[in-house]
Amino acid sequence: MYTLAFLAAAMAAGPGLQRPDVEFKIFQFPADKIPRIDGKVDDWAIVPDAYVIGSDQLRETVAGLGDQRDPKNLDVRVKVGWVKGLNHLYFLYEAVDNYWDFARDDLHNDIFELVVDADLSGGPLIRQMHPIEKLRDTADAHYRFHGVHAQNYHIFTPAEGKDWAMVWGAQPWVKDLPYANAAYQYDFKHGQSGKLVLEFFITPFDYAAPEPWRAVPSQLEENKIIAMSWSILDYDDEKAERFAGFWNLSHKTTMYGNASDLVAFRLMPIENHLRKPIEADWSFQVLSREDRLVAFRDRSYGKITSWRWEFGDGQSSTERHPVHRYEKGGEFVVTLHVAGPDGKARRSKVWDVTLP
Repeated sequence: MYTLAFLAAAMAAGPGLQRPDVEFKIFQFPADKIPRIDGKVDDWAIVPDAYVIGSDQLRETVAGLGDQRDPKNLDVRVKVGWVKGLNHLYFLYEAVDNYWDFARDDLHNDIFELVVDADLSGGPLIRQMHPIEKLRDTADAHYRFHGVHAQNYHIFTPAEGKDWAMVWGAQPWVKDLPYANAAYQYDFKHGQSGKLVLEFFITPFDYAAPEPWRAVPSQLEENKIIAMSWSILDYDDEKAERFAGFWNLSHKTTMYGNASDLVAFRLMPIENHLRKPIEADWSFQVLSREDRLVAFRDRSYGKITSWRWEFGDGQSSTERHPVHRYEKGGEFVVTLHVAGPDGKARRSKVWDVTLP
C-alpha cells in the first residue's frame, strides 16, 4: 500500500512534510491507457493494489469528535495516477458510507477534501493562515495569496445540483475543463447507505492566479516527489452543523491550509509489465543554428547494449549521446536503432530536425 523509506523520503521530499516514514505512489498510465472520466472503474484495473490508499491510512485529528473510523460507518479506497507529458493528476475515489449526506446547497455535504502542492513550495496556502496576521481578512490576501501556490479542493461526494467541487481560493476556474473534470456513479439517495465511485482529474499549479492566463501549471516528471494529502468530512445528520468525522491522510488537522503539513507522493515510472522489453526513444537540442550543431540524447528503455544513429545526411554514429554537425541545411529524417539481449527497436522522427 505504501513504501517505507524513511531516509529516502526525507531527503527527497525535504524538511517539513508530515509522516516522513511514508512515501505514497502515483501510478503512471501508459499514453494509450489514459483513464476516461466517466465514473467507471474499468480503466483502473491495470493499477496494482500496491497503489491503493485506504481508510487504514487515515486518522481522526479533530479534538472532540472521537475516533469513529469503522469500515461499517465509512470505508474509502483511493488510487492516484498520472500520464507522462500531461500535467494532470487522476483520481479514483471509491467509498461505502452508511449515511450519505448531500441534500443542502452549502458546505454541509460529505466531502473529499484534497490539497496539492506539486512544487513543494510549502507553508500556508489559505488567507486565514497568512504569515502576516493583519492581512488575513483582506481582499489582497484572498486574491494574491489564497490558493495561489498550492490548491485546496472541497469535492462533494456526491455533488447533486451544484458544482462537483469548491476550490477554496480566488481561482474557481481550476475545477473546470480543460483543467479538471469529474464523473460519479451511485444509486443511493440522500440519507441512504451505498457505494459511490468518483473519478476525476485536476491540474496542479505552481502559481494559480485569479486569471487563468497568468497561471503556471506544475510540471510533473517521473520520480519527482510532490506534496499532497486529503481528508474525509463525514456528515451523518442533516441537521447537525458540524461534521461527525474529519479523517485525514496527513494525521495533522492543518493539512487543509498549510502545505508543509502534507505528505510525500512519488510520480512512478510505468510498471515493467506494461512496457515492451526494449523501446527506442530520443530527444535533441540545436546547440547552434549557424553551425548546424545538434546534440542528440538517447531516452530508450530496456537493457540496451548498442546504439546506431542515422542522422539523415548520410552520416551515422554508434555513441549513445552523440553531437553531430550538419554540413548543409535541410529537413532530416533521423533514426535511432537500439539492440540488447531482449531484442531490438528503432525510432525515426521525420523533419523534427530542420536546419537553415
